[in-house]
This record gives sequence, C-alpha cells and structure tokens, in this order.
Amino acid sequence: MNEQGEPLIYTDKLRVIYNQGAPNEMRALEETNVAIYPEEYVIIYGPSGCGKSTLLYSLSGLQSATYGEVFFHGKSIAKMTRQEDLELHQTGIGMIFQAFYLIGSLDILDNICLPKVFRGEEPTERRKAGVQLLRRFNIAGQADKFPSQLSGGQKQRVAIARSLINDPKIIFADEPVGNLDSESAENVMKILKELNEIDKKTIVLVTHNPDHLPYADRVIFMKDGVIIREEVHKEKRPIKKIESTVEEEKPPEESLELKMLMASFKNLLPQQVDILLVPFKAKQLLAHLLSQLNDEQVTMAEAFLKELLFKNIDLPTFSSKLDIPLDDGGAGWNKMRAKSFTQQIQKILEQAQNIKDNIPGSITSFAQYLIDRFHLRLAPDQVTQLEDILRYRIESRTGQIGLLKDLDSNISEKGLGLNKITAEKVVREIEIIMLLKYS
Repeated sequence: MNEQGEPLIYTDKLRVIYNQGAPNEMRALEETNVAIYPEEYVIIYGPSGCGKSTLLYSLSGLQSATYGEVFFHGKSIAKMTRQEDLELHQTGIGMIFQAFYLIGSLDILDNICLPKVFRGEEPTERRKAGVQLLRRFNIAGQADKFPSQLSGGQKQRVAIARSLINDPKIIFADEPVGNLDSESAENVMKILKELNEIDKKTIVLVTHNPDHLPYADRVIFMKDGVIIREEVHKEKRPIKKIESTVEEEKPPEESLELKMLMASFKNLLPQQVDILLVPFKAKQLLAHLLSQLNDEQVTMAEAFLKELLFKNIDLPTFSSKLDIPLDDGGAGWNKMRAKSFTQQIQKILEQAQNIKDNIPGSITSFAQYLIDRFHLRLAPDQVTQLEDILRYRIESRTGQIGLLKDLDSNISEKGLGLNKITAEKVVREIEIIMLLKYS
C-alpha cells in the first residue's frame, strides 16, 4: 500500500520506441514523466497516433518501456516478480478496450466472472459477484445470452463489469466508447464518472473526442509522443507532491465576455476554451451560414474552415478547396456557392478583426454591415441607436437576451423596432462575430 499522498502510478523518463534501430523505427513516446494519484479521473487526450494509447498501456504494464521506468505503488513494474506482475494485472488494475474483447463462446455471466476463474475462486462465489455487477449495470436479463446477441452499449457494460470483478483500485480505458452510438457512449461515460465519484476508483481514459474532456479531473494533452500541457478541472493531488516536466497553464479566467458567449452557445465550456475554440467557431459559423448541403460536403467544408481560422490557409485557397470535387479531397461545392460563401466569411472575419483590434470606426462599420446584410431601413436616429446597442454588446454590458430586447422593442421604448424574425437573425449574426473576435 502506498503512503498517503503518493501517486498510484508514475513514470520516470519513459520512452517507447518500436523497431528500434530498423529503417522503420518509430518513436511512440519521448521522455515522459507523469503521475496518477488515488481517486483521480485523468483523461489522456490527443489526435490519432500521438502516443496516448502507448502511454496508457505503459502505465498498465501491458507495454514494456524501451527506456525509463513505470512504478506501481512505488515498485518498478519491470522489476516485479512473476507473481507480483500477476497480482498487478488480476487485482491491481482493470482494463476496458474499445473492441470489448468478450469471449464469444461464453455467456455474459461467465465473461464477467472470467478474471475470478483465473484466480481459482469457487464457482458459487464468483457467480454471486458477477450477478451483483449485472444488476448494477442493468444487464441482469442478459446473463445467459452470448456477446453476439448484445448491442454495443450492452457489450461495453459487460466489459466494464468484467474489469471490476476483482475490485481493482484503478481502471484503464482505451477509447471505450469509440464503437458506440452517442446515447450508449454517454451512458458509458456516466458509468465511469460514477465509478470515480462514488466507488472512488481511479480512472485513466484515452480519447480523441473533445466532448469527453469535461468528465475529467485532469486532462493530459499529447502530440507527437510528447505531453504538451495539462489542464486541471478539479485538483485531487496533494499540492506538495505535484510535479510536472511541462509548465502547466492555468485555466483562463471566466471573463464577462465569455459568460455572455456561453449564454449564446450552450456547448461552450470554460475549460475547453484553449483547445476547442477554433473548431467550435468553425462549427457555429458553418451552421450559421449553410443549408441544402449534404453531411459530407458540410464536414469537408468545416475541416477547411478550421484550417482557415487556424491561419494554415488563406481565403483564396479556402475557396478553391470548397470547389474541388469530394472524390479529389475537396468539399464538392460549385464555384458560385464557394465564391459567395468565401466572400461572406471574409466580411464576417473582417468585422470580428476590426472589433478585436479596436479600430476607430469599427462600431460604425459593424452597424453598416448589419444594415446592408439584412437590408434594414433605418432612419439616422435609428442608426445611432443601433451603434449604441452594438457598443453595449461589445463592451459586455448586455448579453443575447438584452440584445434581442433592444432590437425588438418599439422605438418609443428606446428599441430599434425590428420585427422579431429579423431581430433574431441580427442577434445571431452579432453573436457569431462576437465569438470570432473572442480569444
């Protein structure tokens, strides 16, 4: 048993190299130091091929280190005896995989009880423990069925139950919802959160899906085999023990401007700002402007829009990629639509940049843009009123609801007097531009 405040698992200059010395040598993990503390929920996040699964398997002892060491309860896994290694993988840790790995010739109850079979436990006792887990995860009715008769979500609940049968302190999950539909995925993520919060299990989960990040106490971001930074949502580590080989960044403060944006865009979470804001902008901007396109055309356009917002490509390149056929790697739009869309994107980005840079006359320009965009017929005093409304929104003195009220209210009530449908369209345009200027 490790001392109070000590990590359950930690690495020391861990490196993993496949085919070392061969022409096809691949460095999966560079020098890596990471520690997992009791009762933490840690997510290892990054794109495919970044080394996150290799790190997970190294922490669990399933992947041998090329250099460096992994310690479990203070003891090097590489130096464990055969019996110690057996105890580690039978009772110390539980594993959940994307592919489930259920035994097709065994019924569900026997699949769950399998780890106890390897420990030589009595059939009556192990089946009793298995039934308890079946009931907990609402799959007791599937006990005598076989894996081929279950849905993906049910199979993963069976896999989770199997990982818990020997009551390990730590659960490793490698893309556990990658093969599931959205509803089943959400159920599995809730189960893992419950295991962490109620059962006090330590959870280490690998994912490339940013929607999962809010579940974690701590997120480890990886790229090209290296931990690039960490993000702490809930600190469970003893302060005096926290060490890192990378300089940690504090989550950005939840500014008034961000709070107002969160009110307009319900999927935006403060802890996701650093890593997710550009993809979120791309998705929202695309949804704001597009219709009558199939899913593949929209998906490809969104990918190119992210590249544009990340400034990896310029507007002409963006427009040309929209016009390229889907089979050739483009978005499959026609030239006229691509040109019109790019021009609209350019206008929106220009307004956002002008406001962000606090360019003199940006509010006047913003007001004129909205007048032209929505063919508003405003008297001079209404134009002045619109500028005042925009100034209040830019200065975060009003939010989406107040903005809609100002545009929709009668002129006698110091509003702009727009009809409700037009007011809602204008508000949406303003909020998109406010989102794009945010950084």
